[in-house]
Amino acid sequence: MAKLTVALTGNPNSGKTTTFNNLTGTRQKVGNWPGVTVEKKLGAVSHKGVDLTVVDLPGTYSLTAFSIEEIVARNFILEEAPDLVVDIIDSSNLERSLFLATQLLDLDSPVLLVLNMSDVAKSRGQTIDAEKLSELLGVPVVSTVGNRNEGTEALLDAIVSAANKNACPDPGRRVRYTRDLEQAVETVRERLAAALSADCPFDLRWTAAKLIEHDSIVRENIEKALGENAPAVMATLDAVRERLADLFDDEPEIIMTEERYGFISGIIREVVKNSVQKKVDVSRNIDLVLTNRFLGFPIFIFFIWAMFQLTFTIGAYPQGWLESLMNLIISLAKDALPPGVGADLLTDGVLSGVGAVIVFLPNILILFFCIALFEDTGYMARAAFLMDRIMHLLGLHGKSFIPLLMGFGCNVPAIMAARTLESDRDRILTILINPLMSCSARLPVYVLLAGAFFPGRAGNVIFGIYLLGIVLAVVMGRIFSSTILKGCVAPFVMELPPYRMPMAKSLAIHMWDRAKMFLKKMGGVILVGSIIIWFLASFPKPDAPPPGTDPALAAAQAVETSFLGRMGHAVEPVFAPLGLDWKSGVALITGAVAKEVVVSTLGVLHQSDSEGGLSESLQKSGMTPLSALALMAFVLLYMPCLATVAAIRHETGSRKWTVFAVSYSTALAWLVSFGIYQGGRLLGLG
Repeated sequence: MAKLTVALTGNPNSGKTTTFNNLTGTRQKVGNWPGVTVEKKLGAVSHKGVDLTVVDLPGTYSLTAFSIEEIVARNFILEEAPDLVVDIIDSSNLERSLFLATQLLDLDSPVLLVLNMSDVAKSRGQTIDAEKLSELLGVPVVSTVGNRNEGTEALLDAIVSAANKNACPDPGRRVRYTRDLEQAVETVRERLAAALSADCPFDLRWTAAKLIEHDSIVRENIEKALGENAPAVMATLDAVRERLADLFDDEPEIIMTEERYGFISGIIREVVKNSVQKKVDVSRNIDLVLTNRFLGFPIFIFFIWAMFQLTFTIGAYPQGWLESLMNLIISLAKDALPPGVGADLLTDGVLSGVGAVIVFLPNILILFFCIALFEDTGYMARAAFLMDRIMHLLGLHGKSFIPLLMGFGCNVPAIMAARTLESDRDRILTILINPLMSCSARLPVYVLLAGAFFPGRAGNVIFGIYLLGIVLAVVMGRIFSSTILKGCVAPFVMELPPYRMPMAKSLAIHMWDRAKMFLKKMGGVILVGSIIIWFLASFPKPDAPPPGTDPALAAAQAVETSFLGRMGHAVEPVFAPLGLDWKSGVALITGAVAKEVVVSTLGVLHQSDSEGGLSESLQKSGMTPLSALALMAFVLLYMPCLATVAAIRHETGSRKWTVFAVSYSTALAWLVSFGIYQGGRLLGLG
């Protein structure tokens, strides 16, 4: 069976990743903002006797690489030499999409163009003649509607056919510049051909054009290939660029870009027909309200508030059912198993620890449903746009808010998403404040404590905790940008994709993937952590209590004298000013591994305190609403989990920044929690 490699490329928000999912069935998160795909993704599909390996490349606007994702995309196309490059074109943004397409045509590689979102173009009164476009550019063209999975079969047919025919663009169909520019390109091309001792791995005309455009990466690679001939060739190149600048009174790269858009404009006049009827731009009308200077931000805050209200109020019902089920299972296990270490391990360790966390699965699923809804409709990009002014206070721009928003889900991919930022300063600053954005792993702690101590207004309390994280991220970002990370804000134009109806399949896949990840963690770090915590809380075994001693009191005294109890009492002075006892202190220490472990630790330590659930046990433990609030703030702010710490180390490449991130966040957590508890007591709230 024949095997082919197909590279999917295209502008961000062109529907490229959706097309990838349609082709391969690969379950990958589909976003609706710039930079959702940071690294290439692989998928496999067999069609008509051909095994296709499909590579989903990062979104890019051109082959002139500036950001990390653009470099990844271009390097794969140029260096890996796929059998076919499939360019996903946003039919509703044809001019911009064709800029990348015409650059691909300049390469000596097989190319297939896909007119995606043709339904959006039609809704705007535009009809694109795919056959005419194919004729003018000399490459096959297919029309699809990715979000409805229309045209996928035809696309697979075209991929197999184009790859088998080696559908390289006709050189005559490439962009032709004006006479002076063409002479300049030809001069550099001839000089390269004469100086290169071996064949250039890239098309010489394309290489010459990129050198004239002052592409630093191409220049560096060519200088290496030229060896000792490099100075002479580069002198010719610099002379050509200087002559063009004198002729056109502008930078050569700007002139070449303008002429490329001129070529594209001619193509559009030939292939696009606009209906006479005026079409209503729904996205523009919605944005008049949602991105309004005065209304936009309050609406954004309302959406976030509503998200947490739904997370708690709706999630409370299945959460209560799961909690009752877990209590029943624990009770049945205690009745069925003979007394002994094995029974204690299962009921007090595994079931109490894992069960204390798993009951919050419905809340997490609802949270991720809301986040996926924001992403898939296009509202997430508007949120970044609305936050742009606030981000400038940090010395950042709105694009940096995208990784911060992703932090509501998980800080690890959010920190990795900072790769999309062009400036190292912006990237490090975003990484440093990202852990202050409360991830879903912290949500079980908030739901547990807010439900136990603020039952009538738990949703508002959880919203306030998340808002506290955002405010402190702004404050710390401002401090860092004016002290240790000074610099100018890089310019950036935020793209606002059109609003789209979310796909039920995409939302379901997103929630299922999150459920799998959560359950996998239950069977991994939470299970292991619960067993270790149970062991530390159960040994060494104390002497038998005097006859008639209350069993609950005896169990509590046993925990007090255990390894875990000794550890807790050792650190108790650190947490006492925050209104937290030694059990909460131990839970915070174990929570450094994964924030869900805070709940499982409390579940193990308080499992003997009450016949009811963990919430009731905490209410009877001496914890007050004020100390519960301090505990939530500490969980929000203190050192991120080990996976996030590893991500910070990997993305910054610096032990210094990693240690700093852990240290400052933990110190900030202690200070804020101290202020909440002691300030509340001074106000008579304790």
